[in-house]
Amino acid sequence: MASTRVIGLDIGAGAVRAAELEFGSGGPGGKNPPTLARFGEVPLPLGAVRDGEVVEQGIVANALKQLWSKAKFPTKDVVIGVGNQRVLVRETELPWMPRQQLTDSLAYQVGDLLPMATNDALLDYCPTLEVDGPNGRMVHGLLVAAQRDTVNANVLAVEGAGLRPVMVDLNAFALVRALARGDYAHRTVALVDIGAQITTVVVAAQGQPRLVRALPVGGHQVTTAVASALGISAAEAETAKREIGVGYAVAPERQQAAENVAEVVRQLVESVRNTFVYYAGNNPGAGIELVVLTGGGAHLPGLGQYLSSASRIAVTLGDPLAGLRAAKSAGRERLAGRESLIALPVGLAYGVAA
Repeated sequence: MASTRVIGLDIGAGAVRAAELEFGSGGPGGKNPPTLARFGEVPLPLGAVRDGEVVEQGIVANALKQLWSKAKFPTKDVVIGVGNQRVLVRETELPWMPRQQLTDSLAYQVGDLLPMATNDALLDYCPTLEVDGPNGRMVHGLLVAAQRDTVNANVLAVEGAGLRPVMVDLNAFALVRALARGDYAHRTVALVDIGAQITTVVVAAQGQPRLVRALPVGGHQVTTAVASALGISAAEAETAKREIGVGYAVAPERQQAAENVAEVVRQLVESVRNTFVYYAGNNPGAGIELVVLTGGGAHLPGLGQYLSSASRIAVTLGDPLAGLRAAKSAGRERLAGRESLIALPVGLAYGVAA
């Protein structure tokens, strides 16, 4: 069987990023590890993507055209991700049936569980466990319901760049595929991706997603807090916030900025910690063993230590390229220290190849 190449495309609030993975004949589970063939990114202006949804299709389409020209991807077929508060992810138990039949029947089975009409939603189901109970054979899993117009906005931007979206996946599931491998595939880990405007939290147990939350806060809120306190531009605040960090001593003229950063981070960490507490309360005896951070916001100095102290769980920076090979065309040296930024495109590529 020939090798397969897949491109995962992440449309974030601050940049578009794409990663091309090459899988051998065994796919993601084959004997040989996948190869990162190419990676590229192009920044986006503020406001082109808001809360995980494309609002300026022309701007995003042009950025994607630049990305394809710059990285020289050999195909226009892509896997794109979605993930914001307009995407409902809920643990649900349904009668067992073959996977395709289960997917086809979702609109009839889950209508009363949704805060929207089934005609307005794109539905999927991720089974995690099969059980035999009083009602017969059942399947536990995560129901995904995405607002159709949210997905369509992103798809139209991709098509506007001349690309072909072959699959739309949930960002949270992409994180699991990218990071819950190796040792992490046998533990209960919390994957926390801190983007510019959205923080995605996924609890994965034994390599399977068990809980998903999308929080409406990210690195951009920290940047805005610094810019407001110091009266500087967003670009200058990006640099300043990494110098200020969380929990470090600062010069008197930066004290207000440090307090603003601490307040935004406190709210974020509290929301993440509450998600952990919720999971622990519903899964007694099976607590989270490790937190894995990814995304641009994860690089804020002191944030990992703060989250570890607040949650009493060890925190580490995720590396989606661990165990992968890299072709010369990937420019691996350019990614040194920035591996956590490409967790989503790598995981999206894994999805269609699974």
